[in-house]
Amino acid sequence: MSGIGLAVIGCGTIGRIRAVLAREHPGVTWLGLCDRHAETANKLAEDTEADFVTTDVASLLARPEVTAVIVATDEREHVDPIMQSVSHGFPMFIEKPLATDPLDSARILAAIEDNNVDAVVGYTNRFRRRFLGVKQKLRDEQIGEVTSVVTRAFMNRMVVYATLAKADDRTNLTPMVVSGTHSLDMSMWLMEGKKPVEVYARSNDKLLGEWGTKDSTFGLFTMDDGTLFSMNISWALPVVWPGAVYGLEIGIVGTKGVIDIEDTHRDVIIASEVPQPAGYTSRGFEPPNERNVDFMGSYPPGDVSDGMLWGPMREETLTWYNRLAKGFNTPHATAAEGHSNLILTMAMDYSAKTGKPVQLPIEPEQLLELN
Repeated sequence: MSGIGLAVIGCGTIGRIRAVLAREHPGVTWLGLCDRHAETANKLAEDTEADFVTTDVASLLARPEVTAVIVATDEREHVDPIMQSVSHGFPMFIEKPLATDPLDSARILAAIEDNNVDAVVGYTNRFRRRFLGVKQKLRDEQIGEVTSVVTRAFMNRMVVYATLAKADDRTNLTPMVVSGTHSLDMSMWLMEGKKPVEVYARSNDKLLGEWGTKDSTFGLFTMDDGTLFSMNISWALPVVWPGAVYGLEIGIVGTKGVIDIEDTHRDVIIASEVPQPAGYTSRGFEPPNERNVDFMGSYPPGDVSDGMLWGPMREETLTWYNRLAKGFNTPHATAAEGHSNLILTMAMDYSAKTGKPVQLPIEPEQLLELN
């Protein structure tokens, strides 16, 4: 590829990060932006000296300079820009999930595969050094055969407030579908080759039921070889919780050893009379309380120093640009993995609703029965 003509659809927090990083990569020779909110699009265009800006997806994708697309719209608005991009055959970076409706997700995956489109899904944790190192230890069979995995995720409630406040329809916007998918993806990636055959889950909603979602979901997967995978998440922690967004723990037990991962970011803590910025930012969202203590590094994209973002989202984004420019193999999640993650998170929610184990794989149509 002589140069990357990049179209960024969705100019909010994540679209902005990836567009700014595009201007650092020598392979990106043209940048076009689209957001239905003109003021947001124009501000990012000014900050990145974009070559083209519009509020219309079709007009951006019709530009002859475009060779690749980032879809960074709100979760419920992915389907149309993805399908339009597929029709052009552009390689894509899609913020998770492919869709919030399992039928739409299956339709998107089929279109991507039928048109042989190189599409990846944004699971930023794959680009943290500790997880990349663990992945290699497992490849090298340093702990033998994995027999059990335990995952626990704690999340600040700001994510719920910022995400759900923008959604008129909150169907399927659960802790698992919106956020637990990250820790599930990581665990499935680390257990590569193992297939889940059953899941049993429970949820509660004492605090966030009024928002149309759950507080916590706990589940147990059984894999095809008997491996057990316990997956738990709560995104109901108070706004003043020092973790700006995400804290994750994963324990992996094998026949010859164990790997214990603490990704809670408690190694660097700031406590100050000066209020700390909200880890989660979104258009129209203001934190309801000040935060004076912070676990630095708990904002998944990374940290800003001297006006530049440093951390896993930088690695994830620039590595994708290298994938486009040089054809490198990269750790990005595939569209098939993104679809599978959605189905598995929704299967957990389905089990919690019915109070019964769910046999896997499960068809998308069945997941809609209880909505």
